[in-house]
Amino acid sequence: MRAWHVVRPGPIATGPLELRTTPVPEPAAGELLLRVLVCGVCRTDLHVSEGDLPVHRQAVTPGHEVVGEVVAVDPAAAPGFAVGDRVGVAWLRGTCGHCRFCERGAENLCPDSVYTGWDADGGYAEFTTVPAAYAHPLPDGYTDAELAPLLCAGIIGYRALRRAEPPAGGRVGIYGFGASGHLAAQVALAEGMRVHVMTRSERAAELARELGAASAQGAADPPPEPLDAAILFAPVGELVPPALAALDGGGTLAIAGIHLSDIPPLNYGRHLFQERQLRSVTANTREDARQFLGFAARHRLRVSTTSYPLDAADRALADLAADGVNGAAVLVP
Repeated sequence: MRAWHVVRPGPIATGPLELRTTPVPEPAAGELLLRVLVCGVCRTDLHVSEGDLPVHRQAVTPGHEVVGEVVAVDPAAAPGFAVGDRVGVAWLRGTCGHCRFCERGAENLCPDSVYTGWDADGGYAEFTTVPAAYAHPLPDGYTDAELAPLLCAGIIGYRALRRAEPPAGGRVGIYGFGASGHLAAQVALAEGMRVHVMTRSERAAELARELGAASAQGAADPPPEPLDAAILFAPVGELVPPALAALDGGGTLAIAGIHLSDIPPLNYGRHLFQERQLRSVTANTREDARQFLGFAARHRLRVSTTSYPLDAADRALADLAADGVNGAAVLVP
């Protein structure tokens, strides 16, 4: 099969990935073998490729927003799945199941957690595997290309919105309006919130307005009203101070990225006083995925995608790095 591998992590312009012909993977006990139908292109894949995230697996195949068709399964080891099923693969691939975090429902903090496209080969390939316990049923009514971004961008955006704890009918700010931002905004709007978008991309601002955002302005510009909650999707630490300053008293800023550039010094009075809160978001749980995919089944989300052939994965990542993708990018083998 054809599969991309991160062979020399570094800036995407230096060519950190290579497309190789490799054997089709053999599924381990309890795993499904999938033919990849579509794989989303996530900013985390860019961080893995560029070395912002330390190497966990040499020459790993990135990709953790996989829509796949089951082509091999042991029914005894993976009950509930059959050849021909369409399933989703997300970032979280495995946890220990018995640590203090797993036992309290916070498996995203499990110290032994492993991840698709970082600890194990992912979906920038024609075939991949997934433990059956971490394969997700998918909602009807979406194309494969529309489903792929839901499996990370959507799930993380959903968790980030919950971490930000906006009140009913609250005012939510979204900083960075890519794949996660445009999905989280729709969740907030469907739940009756007012959404304000801060982005450096005029195309993204236009999309935000089309989706129903109350306003869209520059990345560091103040929104037209104080915010009850905000989410930072852009991996830009310089945006933390203006996002905190935009919060009303008691507001929360949730930082959704797995990587963030350094945060400048904060002024206590302008940025944190009046019980403003700053929170991080770390991966997701399977329960997050179930809740969000259930939401997507009940509320038809508009998923903006740009498709690339598998052979152009490096170009898709370069476009993502340059903010040249409006919405989400997906690879089609």
